[in-house]
Amino acid sequence: MESYYLFSSGELTRKDNVIRLTRKDGKYKDLKVELTRDIYLFGEVSLNTKCLIYLSQKQIPLHLFNYYGNYSGSFYPREKNVSGELLVNQVKSNINSSRHLKLAQKFVLGASQNIVRNLKYYQRRGKDVKQQLSIIEALKKDIPLANSVEQLMGIEGDIHRNYYAAWPTIFNENTEFNSRVRRPPDNMVNALISFLNMMMYSSCLSEIYVSQLNPTVSYLHSSSERRFSLCLDLSEIFKPLIVDRLIFSLVNKQIVTKDSFENGSNGCYMKKKTIVKVTQAYDKYLARTIMHRDLRRKVSYRHLIRLECYKMIKDLMGEKEYQPFKIWW
Repeated sequence: MESYYLFSSGELTRKDNVIRLTRKDGKYKDLKVELTRDIYLFGEVSLNTKCLIYLSQKQIPLHLFNYYGNYSGSFYPREKNVSGELLVNQVKSNINSSRHLKLAQKFVLGASQNIVRNLKYYQRRGKDVKQQLSIIEALKKDIPLANSVEQLMGIEGDIHRNYYAAWPTIFNENTEFNSRVRRPPDNMVNALISFLNMMMYSSCLSEIYVSQLNPTVSYLHSSSERRFSLCLDLSEIFKPLIVDRLIFSLVNKQIVTKDSFENGSNGCYMKKKTIVKVTQAYDKYLARTIMHRDLRRKVSYRHLIRLECYKMIKDLMGEKEYQPFKIWW
């Protein structure tokens, strides 16, 4: 199965048994739906209900991004792989305060474990991140002591502030990055973080869709209208492995530089060709494989996300306690 990233502007239509993107110059590309996992639209594309209905029938999510590469939303097909019992248990775990807090703690623990793994990796390579690593290790001990999700979010915020404080040391010289700035990003590193976090969110949504989990019922991030908050929970665990490591590689290997970005009145944004380059690198990163210690076979980074969904399902169904993914290499 493949993810398709479409950057050209034009029209997306159903043509017989394929989805066709026809550019304004008349050239077209056909997507074989049998091999399509999900579709990412970055260009100005028009489409009709016939196309959307076909995507829904084939259970293909569609993720939309604006001109600057900012995530706009997703077309989430009608769920066919559903379980009433699982949904009931997922909601019960959400409204049970102690159960809710325990699951939220697992997400923060998973994220912090992987953050520590990243810092130790660079410490072994001569980067002076000892101070930040020591603080984060101390903050990790407070995670099981949190009495509320709000207190837990405060701990998570402190962990990320110290984590980002170590990034200037991880980067090679002359890389501008002092702190995390979101809306709008003020430099190339913050622009990369914002873009790849949104890509990670979309990838998690696609994997949740394959499982029987409901993406609107979450534990760390508040469940609210108009967003799939469980994707935010899940993405926290995998951002250190996929997003952060990819950013370190892109910047330190000078695959992207300051010239890859443009500054406007609304902040710093990737140029169109940079969006293409970073998206290709992201897709290749998801396709990387690792020998799974329990399954005894190679699995891709993307498949690790799906396995995390299945682990959550086993916990919610009372089969096995959920333990968050931890980088072991």
